[in-house]
Parts: sequence; structure tokens; C-alpha cells
Amino acid sequence: MMRSLLILILFTLLSCENNFESIQDISLKRKFPSGITKNLKLTYTDSAMVKAILYSDLNLDYTNQLFPYSEFPKGIKLILLDDDQKKTIIQSDYAITYNQTKIVNMRGNVVIDGPDGSQLKTDQLYWDPELEWLFTEKKFNFKNIDYDISASRLDANKSFSLFNTGKLEGNVTFEDK
Repeated sequence: MMRSLLILILFTLLSCENNFESIQDISLKRKFPSGITKNLKLTYTDSAMVKAILYSDLNLDYTNQLFPYSEFPKGIKLILLDDDQKKTIIQSDYAITYNQTKIVNMRGNVVIDGPDGSQLKTDQLYWDPELEWLFTEKKFNFKNIDYDISASRLDANKSFSLFNTGKLEGNVTFEDK
């Protein structure tokens, strides 16, 4: 009986492989978030005034990476409030923000509704919060009182008072002087 047990133990030990290197390769290639947040509501204030509220069903925090970022795989709803507390609402199906550059990349059904009734729709939009600048190489549609346009590229400030586009289609109202 003792001999059978010894043979079984030896057989078990000899049949095992050292897979440490392959396990290490897998763990190095896969990225694991340092934090997971569900049903996120993040309020940003400045001088006791609410400036922004971010909602997301899921946030994956990858600040443990060489190039840290936060991912919102189920999308975002961001409410920006100006000094008069007028709201600009931004929504997308997916978003990722890069901690070092502060650039936000929004993808899938990106919609911005401005307090003046203006609306921008596109499949992808980058936002630089430090420069308060938007840009995309994708086709977009923009409507407000003076514009109803589509174009293939956008480079604009947050109020759309300064913007450049690619090939422009649509209607623009202007005053003849």
C-alpha cells in the first residue's frame, strides 16, 4: 500500500510541467484594472460651484499601466455647467481618458446638446479639457440657429465660435454687410 502511494506521488510530480514562463507571459500581456467602479456619479466643483457631473455604468481604472488611463466601456453621460449653470450634455457609447495627456476619446453615438439648442452628432470625438477644444476626423452633423451642416472633419472650440471643417455640406446663415 505504501509503495502504491509512493508511486502515485512520484507519477504526479513527474507529470507536472513548469509553466511559470507561459503564465508570466499571459499576465504581462493582459491588462488588469487597478479599480472597477459600477454606477459611477462623479461631481467636479470649483469655488463651491458644480462645474461637471459624470455618469457611467462602468469605469475601469488602468492607472497601474505605463500610460495610465480610465476606460468607460458602457459609455458616459457628462453634464457640463457654465457660470450661469446652463447645461451642455455629452453622451457616448464608449469613452477613454488618458491621464497624462488629459485627452478624452469618445466613440459610438457621440451627441453633444448645448444650452442654446445646438446639437453635434458623430461616431468619434476627442476632447481636450485643458484647451477646451474638440476634434474629430469622422463625419459629423451640427445644428443650431445659424447652421445645419455635415462635414468630414472638425476642429473647434467648445462654443463653436471658432471651427475648421473638411468638406462642408448643408446650410449656413450669414449676414450680408
